[in-house]
Amino acid sequence: MTASVLAIILNWRTPALTIESAGSALREMEGITGEITIVDNDSGDGSFEAMTRAVTDKGWSRVRVLRSDRNGGFGAGNNFGIRAGLSDGTRPDYIYILNSDAFPDPGAIRALLDHLETHPVAGFAGSYIHGPDGDTHNTTFRFPSILSEFEGSIRFGPVTRLLKNHRVPMTPPTVTTRVDWLAGCSLMIRQSALDRIGLFDETFFLYFEETDLCLRAARAGIATDFVPESSVNHIGGETTGSKRWTKVPTYWFDSRLHYFTKNHGRTYATLATLSHLKGGSLHWLRCKLTGARRAEPPHFLRTMASHAWTQLIRPQRFPAAAPQPTKAA
Repeated sequence: MTASVLAIILNWRTPALTIESAGSALREMEGITGEITIVDNDSGDGSFEAMTRAVTDKGWSRVRVLRSDRNGGFGAGNNFGIRAGLSDGTRPDYIYILNSDAFPDPGAIRALLDHLETHPVAGFAGSYIHGPDGDTHNTTFRFPSILSEFEGSIRFGPVTRLLKNHRVPMTPPTVTTRVDWLAGCSLMIRQSALDRIGLFDETFFLYFEETDLCLRAARAGIATDFVPESSVNHIGGETTGSKRWTKVPTYWFDSRLHYFTKNHGRTYATLATLSHLKGGSLHWLRCKLTGARRAEPPHFLRTMASHAWTQLIRPQRFPAAAPQPTKAA
């Protein structure tokens, strides 16, 4: 029986870019059973109508556009597409998540599919991601911990060397390698794995949702593999607007704290935050003494401390019920 793939591209006010990404994915889906679903995450700017017209005008019979009636973030938007399934009402064997500012290189989707088809212990397979100029994007990671929080915030070579096995970012391997988690820019997921561990946790608006999903998979004995033969061109920052950030948004702090609290408990989350604040304070002191430029945005540590104190003393918030898909006309 031929395996089927449902590719999902989430749109938030980037309709032209999303259509370009869908065109690249459609080219790479040639010879693969399945289709592409574009989910408009309640953009409210005419994106849904523009993309619907574009798909119709191009005669893309294997692409459909759905509209969510709320912007619940990355996880909720992708869950929306996953729950919708294939247009004939069946469920695919694999889900392929692709950023709207990412464009699969030749053979990229096929490489992920072939890997999962031949490695049944793996439930997740992710691509090598590069920028338009060929620069490597870091998408392979270890799970965050108390020690990684200290290493990441102190930004000091001797500490990094000492804690190298706890550092969250990994140097992207040159061969297929098992990793803790992968960024969701170009990620194929076995549907049966999602049946076991559930979909994305919709409490996360943006960031840490892939980390959480891969951790749940790892705890269930489901592996995550980096497949460098699958190569994807990623502009980066276009879907989240991170290139234009002047400060870290509140939802990043929300997601980080929820990840630690959910997966390790409130005490561990508090210690992880204290570890980050301690490392960050030492980084601040070193920069103050040497005149070096600080790496984090202004008031980052103060905001983290205030956020942690506020959030840890009040009940956890949960997302609203998931909406049902609306098909394009």
